[in-house]
Amino acid sequence: MNLSNKWGNSMQTTTLYKYIVVNEARIPTIEGTTMKVVELVLEHQAYGWNSTELQANHPYLTLSQIHSALAYYWDHQAEIEQDIQWRLQRVDALQKQLKPSNIQARLRQERVLT
Repeated sequence: MNLSNKWGNSMQTTTLYKYIVVNEARIPTIEGTTMKVVELVLEHQAYGWNSTELQANHPYLTLSQIHSALAYYWDHQAEIEQDIQWRLQRVDALQKQLKPSNIQARLRQERVLT
């Protein structure tokens, strides 16, 4: 089911998961929020947070929303893992474009940073 904004443009598509919609950029998000499924997955992976801990860190989300997001991830794991890899590559590329900050340059000079 497509939802439209006031100009008739498609904004998001509902999914079979109660709280999950796919926005026009094809990114699954929790309906009514800006929280992307991939963001919850990354927190789950990086910090080892379970659904209760995720909810404690995002009190505006219900446990049902979190469980729905995690269920979406498990059913679309390859697709979301590919998105995570793309994001990591993008971060690496952006970091390579940045000049070191003054403090980083100074620390490297003093051999504190390698």
